[in-house]
Amino acid sequence: MASDDLPCAAAGSARSHAERVRGLDGARVLVGVCGGIAAYKAAHLVRGLVASGAQVHVVPTPASLQFVGAATWEALSHHPVRTSVFEDVDQVAHVRLGQEADLVVVAPATADLLARVRMGRADDLLAAGLLVTRAPVIMAPAMHTEMWEHPATRENVEVLRRRGVHVMDPAVGRLTGADSGPGRLPEPESILDRVRAVAEAPRDAEGRVRQDLAGQRVLISAGGTREDLDPVRYLTNASSGKQGWALAEAALARGAQVTLLAATVDRETPSGARRRDVRSAEDLAAAVAEERGQHDVLIMAAAVADFTPTTRGAAKIKKDDSGGVPELPLRRTPDILAESVQARHDGAPSPRVIVGFAAETGDDAATALEHARQKARRKGADLLVVNDVSGDVFGSDRNAVHMLDATGEELSRAEGSKTAVAHAVLDAVVECAAEALDRRGGDVP
Repeated sequence: MASDDLPCAAAGSARSHAERVRGLDGARVLVGVCGGIAAYKAAHLVRGLVASGAQVHVVPTPASLQFVGAATWEALSHHPVRTSVFEDVDQVAHVRLGQEADLVVVAPATADLLARVRMGRADDLLAAGLLVTRAPVIMAPAMHTEMWEHPATRENVEVLRRRGVHVMDPAVGRLTGADSGPGRLPEPESILDRVRAVAEAPRDAEGRVRQDLAGQRVLISAGGTREDLDPVRYLTNASSGKQGWALAEAALARGAQVTLLAATVDRETPSGARRRDVRSAEDLAAAVAEERGQHDVLIMAAAVADFTPTTRGAAKIKKDDSGGVPELPLRRTPDILAESVQARHDGAPSPRVIVGFAAETGDDAATALEHARQKARRKGADLLVVNDVSGDVFGSDRNAVHMLDATGEELSRAEGSKTAVAHAVLDAVVECAAEALDRRGGDVP
């Protein structure tokens, strides 16, 4: 193995990897803050981590204290702040903090820190902690566009990623002063989404996130379609897009190349994902038909309308004095999942694994799961992820699902945060992909 492929670690951990905490609740998270104007956003990140149950220790670089003082970090994290390797020498803090961390997050990560970590320097407490830790490391860069695009920075990022560091792409937008372009720190909620995805991910024997989707192209739909009645009204559903976003973050953490088809979702694009925005079921059907032949996995997590108006009013539908209600004739929308399965059956370039989602409720005829079993047999997808939406599911941060195969047989269940459910779905996807290769006798294009 080349030296650039080795993990960013130089010493043994204080705990075995089997003892590492999964998830953020109770996890020991080391948050590094570098000297940049975006340092103020890290305060919101620290607050979010603490609210998620993490034990947070903030290690600011000396330069970052020119932007946000130590008192802020101590108040938000409820732990003392250290910046120098010469503090708490008797406790060997420059080694202990990195050894004991379950996760390390650096936000913002400056070009200077990326360079120092790439070279293995330990000239301040944060760099020393990064050199020591065997925990997963997430870096959220923020800098001017010219710095981000400089060949030296690009090379440093590539090397760190090969070593297993999760380096997020910066957001695009307004920078300090009048500048605009790639280099903005992603919003704290987006960083927290990636942190959750890494914290919940399956690990290898060395404690690093398993890269079992490395090189795989994953197409994910998310959100809820809108079917226009007139210029101001539409039919839609309560989908927030959170589960689809969690799937995208989890797949990115596991090494996938992700394309996200976002159906009216007002959220920042996950760092590293390619995004296409769609509105109606027909928009989504067209996008899936165009994209699916270029992807290895299709996950249809969007809530797609089953019906759409036969015509769209050119003007707002008016009330009149009669008290009557206008008729709204509907027609069925395309069955995107079934069409994708049929296209593969017909020999068209298609994903190796096709996954559908089914939001079901029970009725007098059958339970939600019984309805889902019938749907699984009709659709023929490799995996159908079913959740009972009778309760308060839409918009929630938690989910509970059953996973069925194409015959309706239950393969597994998952319950917990939407991030944990996303990883459970991806575990099943990895198994399905391996079975598909076995059936076909080797790799397929």
